Amino acid sequence: MGTATFIENEAKFDELLAEGKLLIVDFTATWCGPCKVVGPLVDKLAQTYGDNAKVHKMDLDGNKDLAKRLAIKSIPAVMFFKGGELKETVVGVKPYQDFVTTVEKYL
Repeated sequence: MGTATFIENEAKFDELLAEGKLLIVDFTATWCGPCKVVGPLVDKLAQTYGDNAKVHKMDLDGNKDLAKRLAIKSIPAVMFFKGGELKETVVGVKPYQDFVTTVEKYL
């Protein structure tokens, strides 16, 4: 697996969520400075865990309804879903190891 791919819309997000596998989504925006720091960390998660988890990014500017639905108030917000349910959210810039610890918890 290479880098985390972008989910285009809410319908595709719901499709991935319904699969029930561990789904990691970095909710981001092009204008967000901290998001530019977290983005490469999420890409690294995709490279490391791509065989066991689905790792994606989603631009919230084009998906405001989903942002409301998930009650996202701050970005970057990396959300971890398992079995179709939100399990944990990591908000802001964190060390890579924090993300790894969260992934390992749900694999």
